[in-house]
Amino acid sequence: MNNTTAHSAIDDSLRAEIMRRIKAAEAEHNVKVLFAIESGSRAWGFASPNSDYDVRFIYAHAKDWYVAIDVEEQRDVIEYPIVDEIDINGWDIRKALKLFSKSNPAFIEWLQSPIVYVDDGFFAAHAKRLMPQIVSSHKGIYHYLHMAKGNFREYLKKERVPLKKYFYVLRPLLAIMWLEKYDEPAPIEFDKLRELVKENLALDAAISDLLARKRVSLEKEYAPAVPVINEFIEAELTRHENYTANVKKKVVDFDALNQLFKETLARYSES
Repeated sequence: MNNTTAHSAIDDSLRAEIMRRIKAAEAEHNVKVLFAIESGSRAWGFASPNSDYDVRFIYAHAKDWYVAIDVEEQRDVIEYPIVDEIDINGWDIRKALKLFSKSNPAFIEWLQSPIVYVDDGFFAAHAKRLMPQIVSSHKGIYHYLHMAKGNFREYLKKERVPLKKYFYVLRPLLAIMWLEKYDEPAPIEFDKLRELVKENLALDAAISDLLARKRVSLEKEYAPAVPVINEFIEAELTRHENYTANVKKKVVDFDALNQLFKETLARYSES
């Protein structure tokens, strides 16, 4: 199992424990982990000191496992309870590629995580190359808009608000701006996304202050609402008020996805 150097945000001892659990999952379920990354706030760049470690991975069974009448009924996820702030679970490669074909935002974000624990050197690299053929920006906008609306309505329309929820609204709204501007998957690092609004000096300063507070606060810490950020959020939600994803659908290249599936299984079977 090869792993790339993880992001400096992950302490060496924690990285070693995460790797131990990934190897234990392989042994317990008789699978090969192809790609494992950090998701959530640590990958996004605004973790609190007590944020969980959200480890996500893609795995494959041996080729013969998939040649079965009841393969559709077999469990296609591996999940473990959170222990010592490490939340680890994974998807079978078949499930992952089927979701990829539907532009699943979680899988697309996993492929772009800056914190990589395991990379077999094949699966993720080839999946990334397929993104221009597979990923629909319109579906991404619809997803991020739903996320932003829900978090704003539930948490931010009060005098005191949970700090982290600002980022659960700002990040998807900035991701939408990226998708609109570049028509390609948005980066998951918040610092890259906020470059889109850096010319709004008041907003940029307010975001910098919010980030500084978030990085030293506990997960459930509350603070007074920030008017300039709320104004930006409300303006963006109003701009997208009548958005619909009912646009011309991208024709998914299932031949390419099937080829990636087969080639990955062949490599696993030969290893």
